[in-house]
Amino acid sequence: GIKKPFTEVIKANIGDAHAMGQRPITFLRQVVALCTYPNLLDSPSFPEDAKKRARRILQGCGGNSLGSYSASQGINCIREDVASYIERRDGGVPADPDNIYLTTGASDGIATILKILVSGGGKSRTGVMIPIPQYPLYSAAISELDAIQVNYYLDEENCWALDVNELRRSLNEAKAYCNPKVLCIINPGNPTGQVQSRKCIEDVIHFAWEEKLFLLADEVYQDNVYSEGCQFHSFKKILYEMGPEYYNNVELASFHSTSKGYMGECGYRGGYMEVINLHPEIKGQLVKLLSVRLCPPVSGQAAMDIVVNPPIPGEESYSQFIKEKESVLNNLAKKAKLTEDMFNKVPGIHCNPLQGAMYAFPRIFIPSKAIEEAKAHKMAPDMFYCMKLLEETGICVVPGSGFGQREGSYHFRMTILPPVEKLKILLEKVKDFHIKFLEKYA
Repeated sequence: GIKKPFTEVIKANIGDAHAMGQRPITFLRQVVALCTYPNLLDSPSFPEDAKKRARRILQGCGGNSLGSYSASQGINCIREDVASYIERRDGGVPADPDNIYLTTGASDGIATILKILVSGGGKSRTGVMIPIPQYPLYSAAISELDAIQVNYYLDEENCWALDVNELRRSLNEAKAYCNPKVLCIINPGNPTGQVQSRKCIEDVIHFAWEEKLFLLADEVYQDNVYSEGCQFHSFKKILYEMGPEYYNNVELASFHSTSKGYMGECGYRGGYMEVINLHPEIKGQLVKLLSVRLCPPVSGQAAMDIVVNPPIPGEESYSQFIKEKESVLNNLAKKAKLTEDMFNKVPGIHCNPLQGAMYAFPRIFIPSKAIEEAKAHKMAPDMFYCMKLLEETGICVVPGSGFGQREGSYHFRMTILPPVEKLKILLEKVKDFHIKFLEKYA
């Protein structure tokens, strides 16, 4: 009942595209609708190419119904479509449907692989190397599995680049208290929005090969690349191009999802992982582990199928699909540039280029007086800042301490998903708030 100085809370804290007003991709929704209610297959309101895909998916379902369980690894024809997609994406690098596992969003796949990899006790306990700043799914899953979190820092001064010397430092220090076996990479980055260069990926693969580390490549933002001169390179493709010594030996799991990209279909919980070079016995255990949860949501599997098997030139839905897809991605590119430019005009805020993904992770200067006050409230300084921002403007962002950051530096993560006009208002409000905050505490 207390009157606030704002009329609405703007939730810029989570990458939930549709909640932020992004329109669903028509073709994806048409196919899922047809699969959900097959009576619509006779309706003239639906295009033939959507019906064709729906029939193919339904034929792969028990009793031709999305309501039946699928195989634990996912519907066979959808795994075939995923393998074909990966081959196209990677310029002909072969992909085996047997190495594809459909998952409940990418999160489920990541947690499952970690479960398989964690073992030992004391100094032999599995260490999992994660980037700092990181997506909190990793620290949470590591904590839940009682594994050891091994931090390596991204280089903020160098647009959040990944430096192999930092990986080596982190690994060598960790060997004193655990057995580092897993290396996680998020590319494009969350929360940091960087896109790794080809050279960087080669260096990381060489490092993993040298140190016998299992690579986890979180590539859910692979469609979200905005900066000129930046390009998404999949770990699988680069691994293959580095030759058989690497390709036949480095264990790699890579992840994708329906939740991000241009689709933004978070609620369907659709995803897949491709796992290569897993020992046959371990693979058997992985399938067993997956069968405990029976199967991922079948409607989510259908949504994933459309992501990997969209309309192609010559099909009737192609022009509308491409128009919608490009509209979303061009819009995001515009918003990425707008956010970076606006933040860098504010004294005491620095924002690296938003090369990809859908977040800004600006560095904020917090005066010592504000740090003291935060301590008095038993709060991290950036949490104190974000709570003040929420109280005074109605803008909800996440403090950088939730993702990890170098000692003495402060950030927040904010999604760039709101519509352009709302985003401009949001950025103006943050600017005004920050200037007032500095005036009060500096």
